[in-house]
Amino acid sequence: MFNLLTAEQMRATERVAIESGAVTGLQLMERAGAGVVSAIMKEWPDFETGVYRVAILCGPGNNGGDGYVIARLLKERGWDVDVFVLGDVEKLPTDAKANYRIWSGMGGISPVGSKRGVRSIISTGYHLVVDALFGTGLVRPISDNLGELMERPVGDKRFKLVCVDIASGVCADSGQIIAGCDGRENAVGPADLTVTFHRAKPGHILAEGSRLTGKLRVVDIGLADKLSEVSRDLNISASLAGDTRWFVSYSSDNGKLRRDKIMQVHKVYRTAHKYDYGHALVVAGSIESSGAARLAARGALRMGSGLVSIVCDESSVATHATQLNAIMIKQAEDGNEFRDLLRDKRLNAICLGPGLGYEKAREFVPIALASGCKVVLDADSLVAYEDDPGQLFAMLHSQCVLTPHAGEFARLFPDIANQLDNKRSSCPVYSRVNATLDAAKRAGAIVLLKGSNTIIADLSNQIWISSASKAEFAPWLATAGAGDILAGFIIGLLARGFAPLQAAELAAWLHVECACSFGPGLIAEDISEQLPVVLRA
Repeated sequence: MFNLLTAEQMRATERVAIESGAVTGLQLMERAGAGVVSAIMKEWPDFETGVYRVAILCGPGNNGGDGYVIARLLKERGWDVDVFVLGDVEKLPTDAKANYRIWSGMGGISPVGSKRGVRSIISTGYHLVVDALFGTGLVRPISDNLGELMERPVGDKRFKLVCVDIASGVCADSGQIIAGCDGRENAVGPADLTVTFHRAKPGHILAEGSRLTGKLRVVDIGLADKLSEVSRDLNISASLAGDTRWFVSYSSDNGKLRRDKIMQVHKVYRTAHKYDYGHALVVAGSIESSGAARLAARGALRMGSGLVSIVCDESSVATHATQLNAIMIKQAEDGNEFRDLLRDKRLNAICLGPGLGYEKAREFVPIALASGCKVVLDADSLVAYEDDPGQLFAMLHSQCVLTPHAGEFARLFPDIANQLDNKRSSCPVYSRVNATLDAAKRAGAIVLLKGSNTIIADLSNQIWISSASKAEFAPWLATAGAGDILAGFIIGLLARGFAPLQAAELAAWLHVECACSFGPGLIAEDISEQLPVVLRA
């Protein structure tokens, strides 16, 4: 787990540090440029010795200023440095112009579009190309030729591409590519390495940004503990499964955070009685779809719920009984009998949705929501209300977690989903983060939007991103029943007393951890069985 900052939050953090007198803008720019050079040398140790050719693309803002620092530092190493400039250098911000003038005393510049311009970079024998064009400050469409600057065939290794802060053309808040002047999407990349400063940005792991970022390094530029009140308005955190060592600025913290998260799951009580760990109830539907409920129940049991029961009608009892041992079976033919079951106050968490069926969902969901229990609503429990989502939202409370995939999300929140389909020519772009946050506020509950980057939002502007990309890439997690297991993980943690946001975030993180640990060939049944391996590790 590590904190993310939006572009505006990062600007606010820098502004507070500068206004406090702790650092100057020039010092931050120098540290940023030096951090990029250091990251390049760490990534490719061969660059430490010898003379290499590098092309540095400098833009019209402070990202370009970082580029001039990089150019100077590499020139001082004896490298052959060519600088290409986009925009009028006389209009550069003060600090960037100062570094441009320093570079001017060391080497020349070529404007983008000249005969010796960036379109010829691929064939001019550069070992390294640095994109310092726009970074996180981009808020407008870019020129329609920039998307072709670094275009290389897949596997082309004629040069290494390094992006400063973020690949130019990518919205730092959403990871989406900003539409160019001609309406088409344009962005530099994909990069071999992206070097960003102080904190990672949502755009590094969301949408197209994940693909274009390549390997990510986060460089400390001395802004620790300078986070302003304005930058706390939106607390975005990311939970990345697997090996996060490439976030080098946080390598000392990641291990501790990782251990702390695992120890939360191992939390024990003095009496250590099974009821101290809660009693989770999973409501099952028809025999034909009964496996989904068993998957969810198994996930809850593996996650440590003291007791787990499946509730079903008489016709399904035998089917469940032949496949369950530690998981109990409770019978309820209709809503009245289900209501009677919930009089047992030791039942403290309910999962409805996996294989439930729409008709049964309409009957049982209101009863569950009125019971005072923590509730996870998944699959059929959500789609059953697509004709009148407001009816469902009116019943929800703060102890509820909704777990839609993209299709279910669109059926519950059609207007919000439509905004995701609109291409934007300015940043910030409306993203899955915005959509999930808006949905949580409308529903009045935690919303977990499933996907390769699972987004979790609550009503207090807290957002978690659980990523299954880069080192955590696990396409085999897209398998039937995986969502049922995730719902079970969440309900298991809720039964044990975890707060809904914490349960959703931790369950999503462990869900990906299990998939990464198992590897290709994974089926849904493997996920919960892999959990002990992950926890022991």
